[in-house]
Amino acid sequence: MRQQPSIAIIGAGPAGLTAANVFHLRGWQCQVFESDASAVSRDQGGSLDLHPEDGQLALKKAGLLEQFMAVARHEDQGLRIIDGTTGTLTREFAPTAGAGERPEIDRDVLRQLLLAPLDGNIIHWNSCVHAVVIQPDGRTTLQLQEGVAGPFDLVIGADGAWSKVRLALTDAVPAYTGVTFVELWLDDVDQTHPAAAELVGHGTMFALRDQAGIIGQRNGKGRLRIYAAFRTRPEEGDRPDKTLINISRDELLSRFTGWAPALTSLLREADHIAAIRPIMTLPAKNSWPHQSGLTLIGDAAHVMPPLGTGVNLAMLDAAELAESLINAADWRQAVQDAERAMLDRSSAIASQCIESFGEMFSQEAQQSWIDHFDAHHALPSSGTIPAV
Repeated sequence: MRQQPSIAIIGAGPAGLTAANVFHLRGWQCQVFESDASAVSRDQGGSLDLHPEDGQLALKKAGLLEQFMAVARHEDQGLRIIDGTTGTLTREFAPTAGAGERPEIDRDVLRQLLLAPLDGNIIHWNSCVHAVVIQPDGRTTLQLQEGVAGPFDLVIGADGAWSKVRLALTDAVPAYTGVTFVELWLDDVDQTHPAAAELVGHGTMFALRDQAGIIGQRNGKGRLRIYAAFRTRPEEGDRPDKTLINISRDELLSRFTGWAPALTSLLREADHIAAIRPIMTLPAKNSWPHQSGLTLIGDAAHVMPPLGTGVNLAMLDAAELAESLINAADWRQAVQDAERAMLDRSSAIASQCIESFGEMFSQEAQQSWIDHFDAHHALPSSGTIPAV
């Protein structure tokens, strides 16, 4: 019988839980450490479209594709481009009923789907990892607020953009792109905000103008998430989530002077400002010297702009890493091989994402977006739906 390493996964997001499910399905043991107090202790963010070639493939490897298809919102795969000045519809993609390959799922629903098969003892909630420490024998311990966990033969960092596991491998940290998304919510939209519901439609709406954007995204349970996106001012620094924490509705609206009233009404009518989200990226060709017993997946490895690819790649990273370990005669070599394949794939996609994101916030953004649409009948895979 092949020896199974003791495995810790840091982070119970889509990547960490996908890896845990693949291990669980094949009878391998692991432990997951998550800083959230519980599965529902905070908002998980917007809706996701999972792609057949990565997100859905990962769920298939985890034995969960059928369950995903049963709860996904197949009706919310539409795309609309609205003129920022006039508020008129310029392009629309609305797949017919039963068509479309990228159904939507809210992040909290995806988390529950991924948690369902796992033994409750696998997940350690309210367990914030402050540091990982490599021991003299090559194994790794985790420094937690409540003590030390481990040692483990393998620690998988699935702990997002500000990964503590990454700090043990490289000094690379995400850099601010200069663009911030202010997230607002409108609830019960079909009843209380029918004009907003009609403008956004069943899917995602983009309006881009003058290096800014208003993006609307339909979520489940009658919610719209609206993203007011703009380039920040030099005095607002590289962490505008701190400097803009108390931004008022009037101040936000002042950044969209001259925009169509139908679009600014999405900001004016929103129930509240939910979050300030500065958009951060790692270099497209991010890498690190391989360290036996440590590896990264998802945003811990490759933070890129929120254009619908990040979660899909993260889940595929996780599923392929777990499968590689399970099927290999030498699990250490399997980690190194999976790491190399992941970085080769992600660097090419990150380069595309960074370029597309730059186009979104250029003076020619609206025409560029229309050109993409006309060339592909929908936005290319590197620029589909914001996943913030």
